[in-house]
Amino acid sequence: MEKKKRTNSILEGARLLRAGHLVAFPTETVYGLGADATQSQAVKQIYVTKGRPSSNPLIVHLADTADVPEVVEIQNGSRVSALFRRLSPLWPGPLTIVFPQKKALISDQVT
Repeated sequence: MEKKKRTNSILEGARLLRAGHLVAFPTETVYGLGADATQSQAVKQIYVTKGRPSSNPLIVHLADTADVPEVVEIQNGSRVSALFRRLSPLWPGPLTIVFPQKKALISDQVT
């Protein structure tokens, strides 16, 4: 029964995110407040809700390392590419990588 409830909660959270709403979710240490990083209005709501200065960039969580090339530029042979390959086996886990470039998919409000 607990697994079904958790699955329903995840599906409801996904529905809310797609609709441009905010959701709370657990992380390794605290609860996070999230929005779809591709929707500028939703991202702005995080700043407003938290009273966070818009100059303080947000973290973008991805479901899988295979999703990384969808949201950032990683040039073959670059230092970033080498580091990404080396660190990827550590995911999933509490690892943050700051990438120097992003694609237009992610809202400018995030950064």
